[in-house]
Amino acid sequence: MAFIMDDSRPIFIQIAERIEDDIIEGLLAEESQVLSTNQFAAFYKINPATAAKGVNMLVDEGILYKKRGIGMFVAEGARMKVMDKRKERFYEEYVVAMVREAEKLGITTEQLTEMIRKRG
Repeated sequence: MAFIMDDSRPIFIQIAERIEDDIIEGLLAEESQVLSTNQFAAFYKINPATAAKGVNMLVDEGILYKKRGIGMFVAEGARMKVMDKRKERFYEEYVVAMVREAEKLGITTEQLTEMIRKRG
């Protein structure tokens, strides 16, 4: 999968999301090693501190862990943590916003449900 940097969002968040995507898609299994911050920095031509910030964010969330002197690895249960986090964000960013807009437009819950069913 090609990864293109988005200038509208912080690079460290994009690095963290890239790792999360690889975990969700099964490209990074539990206990597998992730690229080093220097490898991310070289590949994307960014400052290693920026790459480290994204990786460390995932360490703080318990998605990655550090093996001293070896590198960063995907934690046990990381895929489920990422999925749960993404589902909550999906709910907040899309579902809540959609329901609010539907209410403004006078769309009932039943009509909204039917719209979703029609699409699916």
